[in-house]
Amino acid sequence: MRFRIEHAQHLDPADVPRFARLPVLAMMQGIHCPSDAPFVAARLGEKRAREGAYAWRRVLDAGARIGNGTDAPVEDVDPIASFHASVTRQPAKRPAFFPEQRMTRLEALRSYTVANAYGGFEEDLKGTLTPGKLADVVVLSKDLSTIPDAEIPSTRVLATIVGGKVAFDGGL
Repeated sequence: MRFRIEHAQHLDPADVPRFARLPVLAMMQGIHCPSDAPFVAARLGEKRAREGAYAWRRVLDAGARIGNGTDAPVEDVDPIASFHASVTRQPAKRPAFFPEQRMTRLEALRSYTVANAYGGFEEDLKGTLTPGKLADVVVLSKDLSTIPDAEIPSTRVLATIVGGKVAFDGGL
């Protein structure tokens, strides 16, 4: 494993540039942002919450890499919900939590794929669809790069391919 900080969720802004400089992979769990949002400012204070809570944009703009995961069993194993959280920071029935810190859809996709392969020294095997790699692929019912934010949660897995073999066939 490469150097990484798990649950890099509440950061001192002075530490953010160090992620890129050292380099340390900032491991996030996007799904925690909307579930924690209702109480973060009350526990950390408004200033600390605004400057360092789930500071994804700040970390990425500093040139660091973010890896992402679901953090099961603390949160559901739901990569679609995690992706949605990463790009919207939207708690249920509440405004987005410091929306200026959102990831783009491409950044979020990279955080769940390329960055995690890199974190495990597996970038030559996984993370991208490149000849010679394992061909781990998920086929979704919708294009996460183009659909409206509100449609992301209703996206379903149609198939999962692991090592080039169908591991789950949801009726493709």
